[in-house]
Amino acid sequence: MPTAAHQLGHDGEETALQYLLARGYKLLYRNFRHRRAEVDLIMHRGRELLVFVEVKTRSSAQYGHPEEFVTERKRQLLRLAAEHLQEELNWAGDIRFDILALSPTTQGLRIEHFEDAFW
Repeated sequence: MPTAAHQLGHDGEETALQYLLARGYKLLYRNFRHRRAEVDLIMHRGRELLVFVEVKTRSSAQYGHPEEFVTERKRQLLRLAAEHLQEELNWAGDIRFDILALSPTTQGLRIEHFEDAFW
């Protein structure tokens, strides 16, 4: 039985995916793993852009906003996974790292999309 936190994370990831698909992104990978790195979503934007998306869902902002929980270590792991995938795909286009921060409201999950959040 998934915990409430696990369920919230799963719901957040699904909401983030639907949000991006509705904006014209195409899903390439979900929960892509390379060594110790896991990338929540890897999306195509047009033919020339690969977007590595970290989804952070928090039940409240009591301890900080969701986007603040993408640590420098997590960023390093995302970059490592991105390098690996670019090599594997022989990707010559651009890449970008986005954060989708989700938090509950009375209407569902509120989404903040931070494009090009870090390098």
